Amino acid sequence: MGEYVRWFSDVGADDVASVGGKNASLGEMIGTLAEKGIRVPDGFAVTADAYRHFLEANDLGERIGGLLADWKAEKHSLSHTGESIRSLMLSAKVPDDLAEAVREAYRELGRRFETADVDVAVRSSATAEDLPDASFAGEHETFLNVSGEEHILESTRSCFASLFTDRAISYREHHGFEHLSVALSVGIQKMVRADRGAAGVLFTIDTETGFPNVVLINASYGLGEAVVSGAITPDQYVVFKPLLGEEDRTPILSKERGTKELKIVYRSPDEVTSSRGADGMTQTVETTLDERYSFVLEDEEILQLSRWAVDIEDHYGHPMDIEWAKDGETGDLFFVQARPETIHSRNGSGVFKTYSLTGKAEPIVSGLAIGSAIATGRVYRIERVEEIDRFPEGGILVTRMTNPDWVPAMRRAAGIVTDQGGRTSHAAIVSRELGIAAVIGTGDATRELEDRQEVTLSCAEGDVGYVYPGTLEYEEKEIDLSGLPETRTRIMLNMGSPADAMHWWRLPTRGVGLARMEYVINNAIKIHPMALVDPDRVTDAGARAQINELTTGYRDKTDYFVDHLAWGLGTIAAVHYPEPVIVRMSDFKTNEYADLIGGRDFEPEEANPMLGWRGASRYYSDEYREGFALECRAIHKVREEMGLENVIVMIPFCRTPDEADRVLEVMAENGLERGKNGLEVYVMAEIPSNIVLAEEFAERFDGFSIGSNDLTQLTLGVDRDAARLAYLFDERNDAVKRSIRALIERAGKAGAKVGICGQAPSDHADFAAFLVEAGIDSISLTPDSVVETLHRVARMERDLGMGVGEDGAGAGEARQESGEAVTATA
Repeated sequence: MGEYVRWFSDVGADDVASVGGKNASLGEMIGTLAEKGIRVPDGFAVTADAYRHFLEANDLGERIGGLLADWKAEKHSLSHTGESIRSLMLSAKVPDDLAEAVREAYRELGRRFETADVDVAVRSSATAEDLPDASFAGEHETFLNVSGEEHILESTRSCFASLFTDRAISYREHHGFEHLSVALSVGIQKMVRADRGAAGVLFTIDTETGFPNVVLINASYGLGEAVVSGAITPDQYVVFKPLLGEEDRTPILSKERGTKELKIVYRSPDEVTSSRGADGMTQTVETTLDERYSFVLEDEEILQLSRWAVDIEDHYGHPMDIEWAKDGETGDLFFVQARPETIHSRNGSGVFKTYSLTGKAEPIVSGLAIGSAIATGRVYRIERVEEIDRFPEGGILVTRMTNPDWVPAMRRAAGIVTDQGGRTSHAAIVSRELGIAAVIGTGDATRELEDRQEVTLSCAEGDVGYVYPGTLEYEEKEIDLSGLPETRTRIMLNMGSPADAMHWWRLPTRGVGLARMEYVINNAIKIHPMALVDPDRVTDAGARAQINELTTGYRDKTDYFVDHLAWGLGTIAAVHYPEPVIVRMSDFKTNEYADLIGGRDFEPEEANPMLGWRGASRYYSDEYREGFALECRAIHKVREEMGLENVIVMIPFCRTPDEADRVLEVMAENGLERGKNGLEVYVMAEIPSNIVLAEEFAERFDGFSIGSNDLTQLTLGVDRDAARLAYLFDERNDAVKRSIRALIERAGKAGAKVGICGQAPSDHADFAAFLVEAGIDSISLTPDSVVETLHRVARMERDLGMGVGEDGAGAGEARQESGEAVTATA
């Protein structure tokens, strides 16, 4: 039996030639990682030698070679060639000695599980599959819930034949693999009763950006094929790896509930067709409303899968793509496949491209953004795979979902749009591998997009991808991160979007000087916080309906606000961990708050909101105090529950020291006490009183961040939005510069840190030079200006005789050692 059948426990990573990549990985996990508690269902492999024996016994090798030669000579089409080869193999007899070896192994598996006809998954495992530079994902067949000796043999033969599906032939040809040198093993593995539980896919890297410090989990009810195929939009969970080992921490950065309208389950015995293949033994059914509006996994299950995933990644030494399943009868979690991640793990980090849309239009549809590119082209709606021959080079492929049979058309596409699927669906995985922009899971693209319509597909605007009408203008830039200089002045980022934080993770910055809470509230939460605290005060019926829809699944609607704000800010903090991330508490003006859902019932009308009820004055006010408490709860969750203690809180528009005392008191009442557990609190320096009373503010805050726009506006008495006075609005005015210099000197003497956030240092070389010469601790920039400003600041420091420490330390570390003021601010 050993020549044709090998138990998973007897094989390992070095046995790819014998049992293929998938089975070798299963054996490696069983043999070396069981001590970590990782569960892998038992089973055995029908070897590559068994496949070759099958070919030889039926004299198939020469005939297959001839058919492939005719195809390469263009005598026959790919579809004719593939169908001919598969017909040969499916009509061939499994040799008696091979059949008996498989039957005996299947009987032994049944004895191990104390059942005669044990239900198994029959999976293909090619000897050129699941390699670091070629995934072959979905190219070969898998059959689920197969039972009975004859049906095991039938499915094994079908797996052999799937080595010559049209898509597998095309994939090998494209990647330069010799067709007859690749053999196929078959894995026969005990099924996990995920049909009564759940299943999905996880990656030990962010699939869109290559950020290495997260585990990305997709989950749905029923068998995992629904997630892999893209038949549904699954739940998505993101976990921060560096804090997984910390006790009393829950480093879950986000939880996004999928629609999960369908699930794949076992058929009952009386429903089983004569074919025991993938369609014969399973069926697709609708999920219940409770299932759709619930998260598939509990937090501890999310963390357990993530810990196991990190163990596997550490064992293999590279990012992994793993399929998991939860047994609905026992509640146990299992890993059922593990393969190398093949896209970002191959990419270098020295140079990358960025895209930005310059044209404007209202989007037609939106979905998950795959990649970060922009593409234009003509829509071709393809409903069935039989129609892909009409899809032209450079078109925008629009369909319900894809499977491996669609790959020939996907290779010709400029962009891809689907109705269904998640970030780990077939359409998403192949789009990444091909480097094609894709918008996945739109829900209605096949209805809303017209055939032959010119569109622009944008994945350059964060997590959400958009399809716009017409051909819009866009910019493409290449950023080279090699050879960037060190600077004493800390260069930091201005950031609002969690997706942008992931996108720019490679930038050699030292933290975030300004994380805008307003972005997360406006884009992820959308609801006025007081409308969640006191929903009965919302008078608009439409707003009430929106609030109920967005907060579905939350018994306490305020938890919706806290969770989503914590997840957004936590993601930004995680990307830069352990560098400081300075989160500015909400700084909407009253007119901006009023535009949030339900906001008009809580906001006054002000003649001049810019100088009205904003920033610190709101936080202790009876009219907003409970809303501010939700902001504090979110920060507390990020720091104390997730463990991201690199978060620093910043208070905007704080007019007087007395106001500062009141805000700090309210924060302490809500679990954010300055100094406790290392919490630092900064203040924006954007009002002349912040400069005049710098010493008094320094007694109450750990640092200042100069808001140059408001400071210029209030110093010069010029509305920053007044077009007629634009010629007077200039941060380089001596009045503004003297205020900044005075703040740096006086705050430094008081032991407080000073930084600046804003575009001025990158727009004006002389202003950046002034800041560096004045001894600013940090400069916080928009991402696109970092590289140029780094070079500029380095030159200025050299001209001023300001060297970089031997360890590359910036101004903060160098000044800390000398007892002077340190940086960690915007």
